[in-house]
Amino acid sequence: MAACNAQRTGEMDKTDLVLDKQLCFALYGASLALTRTYKPLLEPLGLTYPQYLVMMVLWETDHLAVKALGERLGLDSGTLSPLLKRLEQTGYVTRQRQSQDERQVTVSLTATGAALQDKALGVMAAIGSATGCSLEEIAALRDQLQDLRGKLNAGVCQ
Repeated sequence: MAACNAQRTGEMDKTDLVLDKQLCFALYGASLALTRTYKPLLEPLGLTYPQYLVMMVLWETDHLAVKALGERLGLDSGTLSPLLKRLEQTGYVTRQRQSQDERQVTVSLTATGAALQDKALGVMAAIGSATGCSLEEIAALRDQLQDLRGKLNAGVCQ
């Protein structure tokens, strides 16, 4: 907390502007490494990492509006639409316009897309193993990152 207050009051100097001291760079590097680790695990499923995220949301809650899906993932429609188009072409999802409001599109899993969830369980196990962390360490880190994201989002919105 003292570091947060020091940053707010301007008590930092040029020695603090070293790349390896930056939280953003540590998070960026970890994100790149994690995405690289996922790539060969997802290729047999025919998924990219962003497509995998979409599928995880749909496995959790099927038949979602594109808007709700985008909000859950933090993606805008310009990013999400091409992902959904590729997933539809692969046969994992369908998109259907709502008859009462044609602007609304619902995304649903196909039987093939739903069945893919069982195969994805192996991905989770492999990622857990690749981190070298215990389940408790992974859960604690995830919770810290979710807390950080919440604080940053709250700060940006103020």
